[in-house]
Amino acid sequence: MRSEAAVTNDCGRNEAAAAPKPKLLGARLLDAGLIDEQQLDLALREQKRQGLRLGEVLIELGFVDPSVITEALAGEAKAQVVDVLHAGIDPEVLQLIDYETAKRNRLIPLSLDNGRLTVALADALDVVVIDQIEKSTGYVVDVVTAAETDILEALTLHFAEGQSINETIDRVLREGNVAGEDDDLEEGSLMVRLVDQIIGLGIRQKATDIHVEPDDKILRIRLRVDGLLHQEVLIPKPIQAALTARLKLMAGLDITEKRAPQDGRIRFAHGHSEVDLRVSTLPTNHGESVVMRILNTAGVSMSLSHLGFSENDRERFLQTMERPYGMVLVTGPTGSGKTTTLYTALSQIDADARSVFTLEDPIEYSMHKIRQTQIRPEVGMGFAAGLRALLRQDPDVILVGEIRDTETAQLATRAALTGHLVLSTLHTNNAAGVIPRLIDMGVERYLLPAALSAVIGQRLVRRICEHCKEPIAEPERELERLGLSAMVDGPVELYRGAGCDACRHTGYRGRQAIYEVMMIDETFHAAIVDEAPTTELEEIARRAGMKTMLEDGLAKSLAGITTVEEVIRTVR
Repeated sequence: MRSEAAVTNDCGRNEAAAAPKPKLLGARLLDAGLIDEQQLDLALREQKRQGLRLGEVLIELGFVDPSVITEALAGEAKAQVVDVLHAGIDPEVLQLIDYETAKRNRLIPLSLDNGRLTVALADALDVVVIDQIEKSTGYVVDVVTAAETDILEALTLHFAEGQSINETIDRVLREGNVAGEDDDLEEGSLMVRLVDQIIGLGIRQKATDIHVEPDDKILRIRLRVDGLLHQEVLIPKPIQAALTARLKLMAGLDITEKRAPQDGRIRFAHGHSEVDLRVSTLPTNHGESVVMRILNTAGVSMSLSHLGFSENDRERFLQTMERPYGMVLVTGPTGSGKTTTLYTALSQIDADARSVFTLEDPIEYSMHKIRQTQIRPEVGMGFAAGLRALLRQDPDVILVGEIRDTETAQLATRAALTGHLVLSTLHTNNAAGVIPRLIDMGVERYLLPAALSAVIGQRLVRRICEHCKEPIAEPERELERLGLSAMVDGPVELYRGAGCDACRHTGYRGRQAIYEVMMIDETFHAAIVDEAPTTELEEIARRAGMKTMLEDGLAKSLAGITTVEEVIRTVR
């Protein structure tokens, strides 16, 4: 990418003085109608303030797609746009430029022919980098270009993943890069590659968490995939200090502080996207334990059709989101997909016509046109304090990350009664359990029928692997064995995963939510005021059309999405 300032080439690449001066990037995009004057003006101010290239600023502000910048710069530099993702690259050519230099400068070497090295750069006009490559390799560089995200993905494919984690570990030990001091954590360190490989492995395996667990003699890497932990890599103890320090450095933590827990965040470039990792460190008797929660926005579909709601539940859910006021609560244990459901709910709201705010701890995904606030209890900014302040901001829709205490519960209820749509989560075993839980938290029971619009209970079950999916020979006998025969009429088909390499021989790959959607209306009033038990509340909801999570899970089993055993394991 290129700044608006004219690029002067001191190495003989200047065009003749008489040649017409090329248009600046901003002007080219403006003429093409890809940005407007206001956007360009803001981007230029941000460019000056941040000292970045204009293209980087435009992408960061969300005004243009990276491919637009690539095409514009390619035209200006008269460089060919190439497909680096499908290019066959000789391993010897790759070794001409080390991985860390390539990643830092967003470039990848492609071929060597008659003393000329062809290199793909995201910024084909970066003459400083071109000169550095020529000096370090001793070859004349021919420049082509590609999208920055494509180059990063190609680097991951050819460099970080081209060598196994175990090979990198052996090199780290052989070359002695294990001290964990600042000097060993520069971009040229092998530790950079090792950490990138570990994080990349977690992302490729679709893990939700990466555990770096110190033991007496080793360092263990485990991934949580589909809700279960799997051991992936065993790392020799001498590498522990440097690897932990590298992770803390990436997360912006104090690498000298090893006695107190710390929390941070990593933005990790992976292929076409940047992945957020929420990092937590905790001192243990064998060193610091590090757990990274992977928050992959690219993997989150903001579409109700992808959540797994039945047609009936989807319509009921949409009804609640169209209301101007009321409280919608999502309930379930930690890791049951509540956050995804809430963000998808927000995506159904017209943020241009309505004022939307969130209070979160932490902010997991950034959402366009929605004002999101991070909870900070250490400065007195808890959920209750944040909600009181937020109500003075003229909101229409409020998302409260979690109702944890009496004051927050009471404030959220009163906000729902005074013309606001309130979305939040609560930890209960099922949808009906929300009502006694709110009453226990101090909410007046007579307020609930009017304030509460809907409660969504949910769990995540593992999906049957599509690569080894096969029918069960006697499905009726299986239902009878599990005590579910009475819930099914007529002939049925059930499936299971036989186990294969794609699913690590577990028979499952990926996860699917199962739901129960309880709509609250006037029929609940007497039961709530009269302190009816949850079984009675659930029966009222079922008469109004609610299917329990067990029933929804069984329906998904009959549809071949999951197994009955998995549903029972999760719900009961």
